Amino acid sequence: MDTSKVTIWEKLSYALGDAGAGGITWKIMSTAFPLFFTNVFGLSFADAAALMLLARLFDVVTDPIVGSLADRTQSRWGTYRPWIIFGAIPFGVIFALLLHTPDLDPTGKRIYAYVLYLLMMAIYTIVNVPYGSLLGVMTSDDNEKNEFSSFRMVGAYAMGFITLISFPYIQKFIGGTDAHQYSVIGAIFGGLAALMTLLCGLGTKERVKPKRAEKFSFRQFVDLFKNKPWIFLTLTGICTNFFNGFRYAVAGYMISYCLGGDVTVGGFIINYTVLMAFGEVTSMIIGGVSPKFTKWVGSKRIAFIWSSAICAVFAAAAFFIPMDPKYIWLMVATVILASVGVGLYSPLLWSMYADVADYATERFGTSSTGLIFSSGTMAQKLGGAISGSLIALFLGLAGARMIPDQFGNSVIDPESVTTTVRTMVWSLFSLVPAAIAVIMGWLIYKFPIKK
Repeated sequence: MDTSKVTIWEKLSYALGDAGAGGITWKIMSTAFPLFFTNVFGLSFADAAALMLLARLFDVVTDPIVGSLADRTQSRWGTYRPWIIFGAIPFGVIFALLLHTPDLDPTGKRIYAYVLYLLMMAIYTIVNVPYGSLLGVMTSDDNEKNEFSSFRMVGAYAMGFITLISFPYIQKFIGGTDAHQYSVIGAIFGGLAALMTLLCGLGTKERVKPKRAEKFSFRQFVDLFKNKPWIFLTLTGICTNFFNGFRYAVAGYMISYCLGGDVTVGGFIINYTVLMAFGEVTSMIIGGVSPKFTKWVGSKRIAFIWSSAICAVFAAAAFFIPMDPKYIWLMVATVILASVGVGLYSPLLWSMYADVADYATERFGTSSTGLIFSSGTMAQKLGGAISGSLIALFLGLAGARMIPDQFGNSVIDPESVTTTVRTMVWSLFSLVPAAIAVIMGWLIYKFPIKK
């Protein structure tokens, strides 16, 4: 094992990895994509829902395969870093292309969306599964792992805040059609994501040599389902991403349908990205103190239970705010307070995946770090995409329907946005995430590792 000291630059480099993936690409995908695909790109609610569900089935296969392959990689750059280094440029390019709206007929656009979205999910897996696994081999010190995880979350939320708060102003600066704005934004943020990912791969170091299972075997997949901590933590991870997924994906519809469009307060624009940016900066600040909070309450498990309770209470509180733009600051307040819980649990989740990987190595004799962390990435994508898909489905069931505009693109019929549709939107932002947070707290209460 390499005994060289962990440096602050290495922690910052590791933070850049999730700043690019979580703070830029995933934040835009979870917040803007549901609205982008229906209102700008022109997919129907049914197509948007089917696209995201298909991508999840795709991830069920690709995530564990990449995790298993990464565990067996040997190169001059290490086990997990080469995936990050050589995946960085394709990662940014595919993201940029996904936000481009091509001049094609409806069938051509549908094919383009499906192909690019599946490619994006694949490259996200190729980069992000090894990135998460890297936490398990940069150090063997549990406190250092908590520090790395905290830096990761601060980086993700700091960049998420910058991305979301700047989004409407960049759109306004670019000008032109919505499609043109999203295309340019894709190029800008795709370039940034690629650069940050590359710097992460180059600036980190692998110190712990995993116990390798050199030959591929399905036994490791069977062993996962014998790993009780992994089962509980994976279900918890899905819940955390459902909690955030519903809130972020429905925010655009909430501003448009329930509040009548962007709210301007003294020249300050509050649209759906800015609303959630308040949560990002809160999670960033709280994520930085999460390790100290964990030490104060005595364990990761107890800290997680407290964070779940905070999420449940303040997400539910948003339902009781009147649907009126003059109450926008109350909405902001509930976003901020619920995000205190998110900031507390986010570093804990990835640190606990490292604990599960250590447990698996002790019990089964070989390292499956990449495979175990792949379930965390899969949970992230599953929660984000299925929540977005379900929102499109629920809005359709509530009565929202698509009609063709003058150019033949599918747009939402304003006359179909009834009180029932607005109530559905309001509930998907508040009551549904609150219920998920309660389930999340119960799962972590049952989590077998008591660190």
